[in-house]
Amino acid sequence: MSGFDPLAIRVFASSVAMIAEEMGAVLTRGSLSPNIRERRDASCALFDADGRMIAQAAHIPVHLGAMPEAVRAVRDRHPAAGDVWLLNDPYHGGSHLPDLTMVEAIADDGCIVGYAAVRAHHADVGGMSPGSMPFGATELVQEGLVLPPVRLVSGGVLDESLLGLVLANVRTPGERRGDLAAQQSACHAGAAGWRALRAREGVAHVEAGASALLDYAERRAVARLRELGDLDADAEDFLEGDGVTDALVPVRVHLRVRDGRLTLDFAGTSPRVRGNINCPVAVTRAAALFVLRSLLDDDVPTNDGIARAIEIITPDDCFIAAKWPSAVAAGNVESSQRITDLLFAALANAGVAAPAQGQGTMNNVTFGGAGWTFYETLGGGQGASERGPGPSAVHVGMSNTRNTPIESLEQAYPIRIDEYAIRRGSGGQGRAAGGDGVIRRYRVLERCTVTLLTERRTRAPRGSHGGGDGATGRNLRNGEPLPAKCRVELQPGDVLTIETPGGGAYGA
Repeated sequence: MSGFDPLAIRVFASSVAMIAEEMGAVLTRGSLSPNIRERRDASCALFDADGRMIAQAAHIPVHLGAMPEAVRAVRDRHPAAGDVWLLNDPYHGGSHLPDLTMVEAIADDGCIVGYAAVRAHHADVGGMSPGSMPFGATELVQEGLVLPPVRLVSGGVLDESLLGLVLANVRTPGERRGDLAAQQSACHAGAAGWRALRAREGVAHVEAGASALLDYAERRAVARLRELGDLDADAEDFLEGDGVTDALVPVRVHLRVRDGRLTLDFAGTSPRVRGNINCPVAVTRAAALFVLRSLLDDDVPTNDGIARAIEIITPDDCFIAAKWPSAVAAGNVESSQRITDLLFAALANAGVAAPAQGQGTMNNVTFGGAGWTFYETLGGGQGASERGPGPSAVHVGMSNTRNTPIESLEQAYPIRIDEYAIRRGSGGQGRAAGGDGVIRRYRVLERCTVTLLTERRTRAPRGSHGGGDGATGRNLRNGEPLPAKCRVELQPGDVLTIETPGGGAYGA
């Protein structure tokens, strides 16, 4: 675009990125639940009037490809300027039900000039299990309240009846009300920032800048893929059961790079399964975008331009492009991780210096008792790379959350942490060692239910270029092994121990 040299593009990219970051700051300051306030299990993004993602804050990678779907679903409902919409339906713009997405149609002089979107993981949205991350669900309605895009605010007025309906279907209505209010404030901050940028720089400059920024990200992605040359490679991996049976669930890909374009053909991947490791294709797209983004330099802006360099082909109704009414709670968190592992493996098979596999799971732990629910994911070992050892005790792949501080957890819930430590020696051994996992030991003070959705308990994270594998993870109740995916009752004094996997090593 004329008037936008590389320096001008960088300045504009920083301007819009800071609006998204400010949205995130407002969200975390205002939220009530530790999952959003402390762990920052949320994402904020800014879109132009055509629904193109201009900037996403450096929050959660699994939301990267799915947030545009949410805005698209809202735009299909013909919003009015200033409307705020709420949704979580995985088949109409969502990812899985606990991720409630709020979208504000930004108004300026009565016209829609953009969209501010905030997606946050809520600790409960109803369903068959406290925390709405159930074990054994076989259809979507078992997992919680399903919200297609619905108008929450119209003409500046909050629909209290609709909000009341949502809160009547959750186990922790007070906390949910507070977190939703924080999301709405974050959307308002994004809208105010976008209007201020347009007023300061001029409408024509901002609109031209948005297009220039998208084109720039696409050029950088294409140029990087061209550097890799023509590639063809296959890879295969498996999930350790679907939550109904322990049968391995295969996911396969043929990766192809030609003239700066990346094609991913998932032929041979399992059809949709009975359990809830299914995921909408938007989650698969998010994993692909994350892997491509990781190949780019840090200064490349994160926006819809990167997506233009990728083509995704999936078999009809396979489990990574599932259709209604498939259950999907674990797909967003666990299948997304496996797709990421798969794509890095395909790159390595093609001769690209991709990292070894990280822990490959989010280690989802959900507690639920009388009047309270608590959800968190746990870090583990990152895979090593040619640049050096993998870091220990970090969230890997599609997760970018922080941990829940012990003080915050113990203040809010009847749980005590007996141990929280690095799991020494769990990383793979090689020229560059894989990162170590963690040990998290919970002691419950009252009767409650715990649901575990985990992976890499039988199939270790693989090393790369001759490096050793990382250790598999373990789940224990009072020292006795638990399955990777399960729901169990805990009595006062019971101890749940999660030992997370280590990352693979790089080089013999």
